[in-house]
Amino acid sequence: MTAALKTSTKDLGDSRVRVEAEVAADTVEREVASAARELGRDLKLAGFRSGKVPPPVVIQRVGREAVLEEAVRRALPGWYEQAVSEAGVVTVGDPDVDMGGLPDKGSPLEFSIEVAVRPTAALGEYMGLEVGRREATVADADVDAELDRLRESLASLETVEREAGEGDYVVIDFIGRVDGEPFEGGEARGFLLELGSGRLIEGFERQLVGASADDERQVTVTFPTDYQAEALAGKEAAFDVSVKEVKEKRLPEHDDDLAAEAGGFDTLDELRADVQSRLRERDEQTLEREYREAVVDAAVAASTIELPDELVHAKAHEMWGLTARRLRAQGIDPEQYAQITGKSEHELIDEVEPDARRALGRESALAAVIEAENIEVSDDEILDALRAAAQSADGQAPSERRLKKSLERAREEGREDLLREDIAMRKAVDLLVDSATPISVEQAQARDTLWTPEKEAPEQAKQLWTPGS
Repeated sequence: MTAALKTSTKDLGDSRVRVEAEVAADTVEREVASAARELGRDLKLAGFRSGKVPPPVVIQRVGREAVLEEAVRRALPGWYEQAVSEAGVVTVGDPDVDMGGLPDKGSPLEFSIEVAVRPTAALGEYMGLEVGRREATVADADVDAELDRLRESLASLETVEREAGEGDYVVIDFIGRVDGEPFEGGEARGFLLELGSGRLIEGFERQLVGASADDERQVTVTFPTDYQAEALAGKEAAFDVSVKEVKEKRLPEHDDDLAAEAGGFDTLDELRADVQSRLRERDEQTLEREYREAVVDAAVAASTIELPDELVHAKAHEMWGLTARRLRAQGIDPEQYAQITGKSEHELIDEVEPDARRALGRESALAAVIEAENIEVSDDEILDALRAAAQSADGQAPSERRLKKSLERAREEGREDLLREDIAMRKAVDLLVDSATPISVEQAQARDTLWTPEKEAPEQAKQLWTPGS
C-alpha cells in the first residue's frame, strides 16, 4: 500500500526548517470523494433523494476543481500535522505553508512548510545538581490574617438604630431619573449596599453616609463618559432614595467560640494549629513547584542552547495565541482584554518574551534529557494520564473502554505524540529532581557570586537560578 504522505526536511538555520510534503494520489482522491459526499448533502437534483447525490454526480455538476479545493481546505490541517510528525520536528509559532497548484486526477498533491522549530540543547551537567530551596515558614502574621478571613466569612449583619457610617450596610429602595425620566436599570427595592464598597456610581455611597432608617434622600451623580450603557454615559442622574435599615457588620471574637464555629475545634489554640498546618502544607506545595523549576533551570544553565530572537518572538506569539483561546473560552474578547490592560496585542506579546525564552530553554533541555536517558512512555502511562485528566474534569473515574477510545481518537487526530512527549518531559523532570540535592538559598547565592582564578570570564559564568533570586 502506498504511504499516504512522504516528507523531506531541509535545515534553514536559525532554528527554522522547510518540510516538503507529498500526499499520495489515492489519498487525495479519497478526500475528494469525501468532500463530494458532504457537498451532496445540500445539493438537490432531480432523480435523487435529498442528501443522497452520489459523489461522481456532485463532481460532474459542481466541477472537479471546486470539489478539490474544498477537499484540500478540509484535509490540509491534518496533512500538516502528519507532515510535521513525519519530519520529527517540534514547531514553534505559526508556519508559512506554500501550496503548489492543485493536482490533476491521479497525481499527488505537493506543499511545503517553513516553520521555526525547537532548538536542540547540548547538555552539560544535569544529574546530581545542587540547587537552592527555601524552607517552608509560616509567620504568626499569616495565621492572624487567615483567622481574620475566617472571622469575615462568619460575620453577621445586625440592624442598628443610628446613623450609617463607612463600612456599614444600608437597605434601600431607589429610583433614578435622567432629565426627569426614569431609565432602565435605575430602580431597585430592598437593595443591600455597603457604604465605601465602590459598588455603585462614584459619589452615590458617600451621599448616604449619616443617613438613618426611614430617611429620604436625593442622590445626584454623573455617569462616567465611558459608561457601558452609552445612553447614560456622561449624563447626570438624580436618585430618590428611601433608607429602610442601617446594619452593622459584627465579627465573632477571637475566642473558643470562633474555633467551634469555624471547624468544630474545642479551643482557639487548636484552630490556630490547624490553620498553621494548612498554610505550611500550601507553602510546601509552592516550594516544591519552585524547586522543581529551579532544578530544570539549573540544567538549562549548564547546557548550550541557541535561542535566536526571532524564535523567542515566535514562541511568545504562540503563547499569546493560547492565552487568547483561553480568554475566548471564558467568554472574554482578547481585544477587549488588551484594551482593559491599556496595551496593544504587540505589547502583550513583547511582555511574555522572557517567559517564552525560559520555556524554550526548559523544553529543549528536557527533550535532550529524554534522548540521553532513553526515556520511553508506554500506552499504560498514556491511559493513566487520560484517566487522571478525565477524573479531574468531571470527578468520576472513566471506564477502560472510554479511555481506550480516547487514546484511539488521539492517534487519529495526531495528538498521541504530544501526549507521549508531555509525559516523557514530566518523567525527565522527576529524574532530574530525584538526583538533585537541595541546598540553602544562602549557599546557592554565595556560590553564584563566588569567583575563582580559574574563571577567566566570570561575567559569562552560568547562573544557578534559585527561587526568590
